[in-house]
Amino acid sequence: MIQFKKYGAIDIGSNAIRLLVANVIEIEGREPLFRKSSLVRVPIRLGADVFKTKRISEENIVRMTETMEAFKLLMRSHKVVDYKACATSAMREAENGEDVVTQILKKTGVKINIIDGNDEAAIIANTDLQSLISSDRSYLYVDVGGGSTEFTLYSNKEVVASKSFKLGTVRLLEGLVGHTVWEDVETWIKEVTKGHTKIDLIGSGGNINKIFKLSGKKDGKPLTYFYMVSFYEFLQSYNYEERITELGLNIDRADVIIPATRIYLSAMKWSRSKNIHVPKIGLSDGIIKSLYNDKNQVV
Repeated sequence: MIQFKKYGAIDIGSNAIRLLVANVIEIEGREPLFRKSSLVRVPIRLGADVFKTKRISEENIVRMTETMEAFKLLMRSHKVVDYKACATSAMREAENGEDVVTQILKKTGVKINIIDGNDEAAIIANTDLQSLISSDRSYLYVDVGGGSTEFTLYSNKEVVASKSFKLGTVRLLEGLVGHTVWEDVETWIKEVTKGHTKIDLIGSGGNINKIFKLSGKKDGKPLTYFYMVSFYEFLQSYNYEERITELGLNIDRADVIIPATRIYLSAMKWSRSKNIHVPKIGLSDGIIKSLYNDKNQVV
């Protein structure tokens, strides 16, 4: 017997806001299957406000509210049985973040949960990551966002260490990341990976997904460190307008993709990784799975 249910995940990031609608397929006697049904992305760059002024602007409050209203209608059309909305770096640093959450709940009925970096890493770990990693290797999972990057080291399919740093693409574009942040990340990565051999990176986030797509590689094949170095140099040989017109990048991707590539490359260098795997999973996928597990009391 097969049953289908739809769940929704709203990821309110520092660079964009996403709605993922996923089918959860329940088959008697088997583990449930999670299949993406629809993904909508709205490029509201909250971090550009918050990382400079510590507040979400009135303009972006209006845009957020309208986006939540649209997402609510879309979820109703998809017959979503339940959803969860999580806000990350920009919202948790905004002085008016809680007020905005209250305002949006009152106007749209959409409840937003502001989560910290550790919660974010834990939700991401709820994805199908375990099925993608091998027990004979160690993996550094790197989720690059607009405001922060979450790092998680896996060894023997277990979490060894996890940490969130205020190192994000929007922060870097705005010149808001000091040298000490890079030093802290380097020190942490070298410390936790010390003694681990055969380390590969696992990358998540919209930028690494785009890099992988542009590479033309088949799904499941990793990108090499040398490819990432050459791609980084290739990107920098184009200006912002050329990356849009000649490389076909969206206007809100053409600028952040360069600092994102720098973060992935740095993580590969400091962890001595030769390959980066791109499974195309992230916070939204983790929200769906954790929501389903909570409702069905799956441990």
